[in-house]
Amino acid sequence: MFASSSQLKHWMFNNEGEIQSLRQEANERYVEEHGTKMSEEQRQAYFLTASEERHLCRHFEFVLKEFCSRFQPPMPKYVLGTALCYFKRFYINCSAMDYHPKDIMLTCVYLASKVEEFNVSINQFVGNLKGDREKFANIILTFELLLMDKLNYHLLIHNPYRPMEGLFIDLKTRFRVLENPEKLRKGAEEFLEKSLMTDVCMLFAPSQVALTAVLVSAAKEKANLDRYVTETLLKGMSPEDIKKLQVQIKKLRYMVKSQEQIPREQMAHLQRKLDHCRNQENNPESEVYKRKLQEMLNEDEEIQTKKRKKISENGLLVHFKCLTKILNVNVKLQARYKENWRNDHNVALYRTLPFKNNTLLTGEKVKSTQWVFKQNGPGFVVAKLCKHNYSTLQKNACTEIWIE
Repeated sequence: MFASSSQLKHWMFNNEGEIQSLRQEANERYVEEHGTKMSEEQRQAYFLTASEERHLCRHFEFVLKEFCSRFQPPMPKYVLGTALCYFKRFYINCSAMDYHPKDIMLTCVYLASKVEEFNVSINQFVGNLKGDREKFANIILTFELLLMDKLNYHLLIHNPYRPMEGLFIDLKTRFRVLENPEKLRKGAEEFLEKSLMTDVCMLFAPSQVALTAVLVSAAKEKANLDRYVTETLLKGMSPEDIKKLQVQIKKLRYMVKSQEQIPREQMAHLQRKLDHCRNQENNPESEVYKRKLQEMLNEDEEIQTKKRKKISENGLLVHFKCLTKILNVNVKLQARYKENWRNDHNVALYRTLPFKNNTLLTGEKVKSTQWVFKQNGPGFVVAKLCKHNYSTLQKNACTEIWIE
């Protein structure tokens, strides 16, 4: 339900001024951080302004829309709506100079495909792109977690498409005076498509957007829906609430109708300017980024080496595919061993062993060199004893469980 959603609680704003203010703050933070040694005149010449950033982002919103329209297999429109909503949210608190819109754009579409259950693999996805597909796949997977983090993991989007379908069903059942309501569908869908290119998704409820789309289409088709709206749809609402809704619909129509077109020459200039002032640490093609990534990989490898060494010293080799630490819980211990080597017969024994502070508290007989520690929660642990002569797993024999 939209009324109890994170979309309403965290991503809806009272007016366009609030959104512009947040975008301005993101721009100023970036300029302040990366232009410490520049004069005000140099900053103005070198960095993008908040207005220029918005023009760039709007350009890439159109690129995103074009990409989705040509996608194979055909992509549902609600995936496009979700992807554009992610894109707009991301650049409310982040600067386009920090993260290039072309990288975030693709990541938004890929994440939206997952969330909306439009199942395509990463290979299928990048198959719709021209150029180095392996590079595109790496970029998308690199920025996916960042995108989710910047969205505060609020991934469920309420698009206006479902409310619009509800309105068409309602027109057919409760307003039979209107002949062939389906004739309004094309105009309504065109309005929704145009609305996606504005900030409407952060200012108006999906039901309001859907209603406006149907009313705009009805006006074009010269179909009068006044009685349906006042006597059926809004029946029981107070005159004050109806008046507020009418004001919202007028604002919404104006926003969608008054979109500005950005000249191509201006876009070429802004993209050249962005190439100079963008953060190279977040540019997957830059030497700075590659060097930083290699340093992180080396650091991770060093940490893993130390862990393996410590585990080996304790006489236990532990491999994890585990998301949570085992603390103060009972786990099932499963021992698999060969009862009859010739017949290759497997026998499984199940034990319940208490753990506390990652330490095994009680002893159990061992008839195999391989142990599987299972949790009720996500993930599992495979522990293999290094010494084959263990006949009993004594108290504190496996002194620590390490998360890898």
